[in-house]
Amino acid sequence: MKNFALVGAAGYIAPRHMRAIADTGNRLAVAYDINDSVGIIDSLAPEAAFFTEFERFYEHAQQRRRRAEDALHYVAVCSPNHLHHAHIAAGLRLGADVICEKPLVPTPELVDELARVEAETGRRVFNILQLRHHDAILKLREKVAAARSDTKFDVELTYITSRGKWYAESWKGDPRKSFGVATNIGVHFFDMLHFVFGQLQASQVHHSGEAKAAGFLEYERARVRWFLSIDANDLPDAVKGKKTTFRNIDISGEQLEFSEGFTDLHTVSYREILAGRGYGLADARHCIETVDAIRRAGTTPAGADAHPFVHRLVGLTG
Repeated sequence: MKNFALVGAAGYIAPRHMRAIADTGNRLAVAYDINDSVGIIDSLAPEAAFFTEFERFYEHAQQRRRRAEDALHYVAVCSPNHLHHAHIAAGLRLGADVICEKPLVPTPELVDELARVEAETGRRVFNILQLRHHDAILKLREKVAAARSDTKFDVELTYITSRGKWYAESWKGDPRKSFGVATNIGVHFFDMLHFVFGQLQASQVHHSGEAKAAGFLEYERARVRWFLSIDANDLPDAVKGKKTTFRNIDISGEQLEFSEGFTDLHTVSYREILAGRGYGLADARHCIETVDAIRRAGTTPAGADAHPFVHRLVGLTG
């Protein structure tokens, strides 16, 4: 049984980490969040220590190192995006391996910095890249690998996940903390595209705003038109009023159905990490480079490579 700490225990994604820790037969020993709305701990790890000040959490974790049976083996990081780097580095310096949510860090330079801290501490960083474990994605990867080597698939990726007014008031609505909508809700899709279709060869951004972003990516094996949004107005008419989320991936005219099968992917990710098969800094680098380039890029006029929803936006605005 391994001892885990959880940083960001009150966040949306934290319960999945708590359940993964329990489902893999391990112990949540200590948790931290500035928010004390963490009652779910009672049903999963009622004996866990809890702190709302990072300094007290860090000192507690240091004291645990005095007894081998109490020392932390892993620190799970579920804090706001802009705090990931600092919390990962702190976990490594506590003598623990670190499991971090996406996006790991915002820039390739910070990946390099974490590699230096790994070398200094002898510990490892793992990123939750759960779509790599999804059955539908794995089957697609096999299909692409089996196709003729000169085949390049035409892909249309659409992800709209409606968010209310609270979103803009939270850290997620602040691009200095979330790094923008393409990073915050898109990074795992960009990782999936690399995982399935190979190295990125070209990128354009056709729209970039607070609530939506769109562009074109060319990979070794695919040309991808993508559209990401948190604006309910972008939902297709057939979905409006029925669902708040629309997720669609069209691959050369075939729909990829992967709306199911997400529930246990964090537990699968934890099992792989604990078995020594987790995804580390080198695996996460490509999607970080992709979103970093998207944030830095200027917009290009929408042409034939633009997602159809971009053309609709152009029609609405002028």
